[in-house]
Amino acid sequence: MTAHRTFVRRAAVAATAGAAALVLAACGSDKPAGEHHKGAKESGSSPATSTRADGHDKAEGRNNADGHNSADVSFAKEMIQHHRQAVEMAGLAEGRAASKDVKSLAARIEGAQDPEIENMSGWLTAWGEEVPADMSGMGHDMSSSMPGMMSASDMDELKKASGGDFDKKFLAMMVKHHEGAVAMGRTEKSDGKYGPATRLAADVVTAQTAEIEQMNKMLGKS
Repeated sequence: MTAHRTFVRRAAVAATAGAAALVLAACGSDKPAGEHHKGAKESGSSPATSTRADGHDKAEGRNNADGHNSADVSFAKEMIQHHRQAVEMAGLAEGRAASKDVKSLAARIEGAQDPEIENMSGWLTAWGEEVPADMSGMGHDMSSSMPGMMSASDMDELKKASGGDFDKKFLAMMVKHHEGAVAMGRTEKSDGKYGPATRLAADVVTAQTAEIEQMNKMLGKS
């Protein structure tokens, strides 16, 4: 009799516990099963989409970096040499020029073209091309290789001049030099492919055309 009562009590406890477990399971879910499944699918798609997007951006960046042609290479190599001579000419003004305007112009030319030489050298290195050796101050005659370049004798003449004579020679030579750079810049704008190079070419055309006008006015006053 006692054993029968004990069995009945245990069965009742088990039934109560089972019912409680069912109630807790039902309360623990605020969303239908279909919504849980949908949420899992949405969160699982994001990393794959992000990975594809990152891969596309990186590939596009590589394509942009590689997007240059032979005109870009020629422009960079030649303009580096062209700028170096302009910087050399500008460096002579401080100790030889009489005009403050000439000295100021020379300093502006030097300040603008030195960083551009560095930029173009970086492009050539990134493209696996050789950066031209610096021949400035060595007496090499490059007047026939690029438009507007001074000959070795032109440079010697400028170095020997001083005062007002230097000012006139410097302005006349730099006008010719700038005209050559403008022609080179227009060629790059027309034939080049690499964005930074064509933008630099456009800047050269704009800035040096304005300086040509300024120098011609200065020559007219002297």
